[in-house]
Amino acid sequence: MKRRGALALASALALSLGLAGCSNGAGDSSAAKADDKGIITVNTVEPQNPLIPTSTNETGGGRVLDALFSGLVYYEPKTGEAKNELAESIESKDQVVWTIKLKKDAKFSDGSPIKADNYIKAWNYGANPKNAQMASSFFEIIKGFTPGPEEEGAAAPDVPELAGLKKIDDYTFEVTLNQPTSDFALRLGYSAYAPLPDVAFKDMKAFGQNPTATPGPYTLKDKGWHHNESIELVKNDKYSGPREAKNGGLTFKIYTKSDAAYADVQSGQLDVLDDVPAASMSTFQSDFPDSHANIPVAIFQSFTIPDRLKHFGMDEEGRLRRQALSYAIDRESICEKIFQKTRVPAKDFTSPAMPNYDKVMKQVKGAEVLKFDKAKAKELWAKADAISKFDGKFTIGYNSDSSHKDWVDAVTNQLKTNLGIDAVGDPYPDFKGLRDAITQETIKGAFRSGWQADYPGMSNFLEPLYSKNGNSNDGKYDNAQFNQLMTDIAKLPVGEEQDKKFAEAQSILFTDLPAIPLWYSNVLGVWNKDNVSNVAFNWKSEPVYYQITKNA
Repeated sequence: MKRRGALALASALALSLGLAGCSNGAGDSSAAKADDKGIITVNTVEPQNPLIPTSTNETGGGRVLDALFSGLVYYEPKTGEAKNELAESIESKDQVVWTIKLKKDAKFSDGSPIKADNYIKAWNYGANPKNAQMASSFFEIIKGFTPGPEEEGAAAPDVPELAGLKKIDDYTFEVTLNQPTSDFALRLGYSAYAPLPDVAFKDMKAFGQNPTATPGPYTLKDKGWHHNESIELVKNDKYSGPREAKNGGLTFKIYTKSDAAYADVQSGQLDVLDDVPAASMSTFQSDFPDSHANIPVAIFQSFTIPDRLKHFGMDEEGRLRRQALSYAIDRESICEKIFQKTRVPAKDFTSPAMPNYDKVMKQVKGAEVLKFDKAKAKELWAKADAISKFDGKFTIGYNSDSSHKDWVDAVTNQLKTNLGIDAVGDPYPDFKGLRDAITQETIKGAFRSGWQADYPGMSNFLEPLYSKNGNSNDGKYDNAQFNQLMTDIAKLPVGEEQDKKFAEAQSILFTDLPAIPLWYSNVLGVWNKDNVSNVAFNWKSEPVYYQITKNA
């Protein structure tokens, strides 16, 4: 799953016309004094890639990057509202040419100033096809972006500079987009847009393993990434922004089993956990009566079926089988019995946390395919078999270092029972292994997928996952009409016309079903109240790490 209370989100239109003079308030708890000497222990999984902002598109590395790096804007924890962090102002008259002014007192943790060149060089690096960065598609809206090669194994072109980036002075730069993009300013809190220090460009590979010069509230302890064990961060004393750490640092303990992490919170060996194991979903609230969270957040869960799989192409047979699979799943039952009502059956491909959700959903066609209907499922599967008989095994890949086995077993058992097919889970030992198999296209079946919002906009749930060049389009879905709608949506201001286009885009997804929507998630978290205070979770489900204080 990509990187990451009911939400009251600011509109993209209001933000896109200029983020000037925003307050530095971050929703901090003022009740407790900061203990800047205490180290907070929290959970994660081994990141798939080096700790370079444009090299990461998954949650294991994403949460670490969010602590190490700052953006031009950050998102207020409770509401998701965008406020300036490293930017003094972000302004545009036509939503094509944007002028970004930086705060002149901002520094990296090594004391070097954060200047326009640090952004321009970082964005050029991230966008260059030669560098093969996982989040490169976030720059495709900028003039001069060149996509990587479509053919596997083809040489990637070397495009060292984006034509749309122009330095005005040391603390001002200009960004020219390919077309008007109403939510461009809203996007700029995502880690792919973070600046990089000069030292990173001397040896990017080494920097990714040991990024000790960072612009965020924390920096990596020298050689603090102990692979498959822990990632140690310390407070960045040079940071002067709105997310100032109220503790002395974070130690991300890397777990391969969430039940082990849960036991560590109970024993005081781990301070905060945001991955409650399935076996504890019925007891976590009583286990931690005064220190638990069960809050709706912007997370969507699904499983993806690559259309390269035999019998599941984007043709009549493939679409019939995808619809049959969807009808065969009793989401309500799984949410109740497996997740103890901590999940809500999905009704679309986004999240009810988005501000325009209700307006869009009134116009979406085809969502009935998410209703459980065993008879309909068998009928559609039989029609597909009449075209080409399916006699193989249907698998769903998942990582067994988090709480996925129970729901994958439940889904595959329902498919087996309701469709009469051989359906089983395909476990990978850890998240990195699963992600590597997905990105390298060596996985032989379907696989668990989902999305944790990067920024509070409906486009963020659709464009990266399902557009042709989306950075997380793991199923390699390609629908020309959908691609064009994503382009059209970016040009439109927030409002009725844009909502209509969102509905059209989702209707296409319901026809093709490149992924099978399952449910929306609540964040389930627990913490050891003897160890820490001021624990809260943000709009996209992660602990607000910088607010947590260590008890004396």
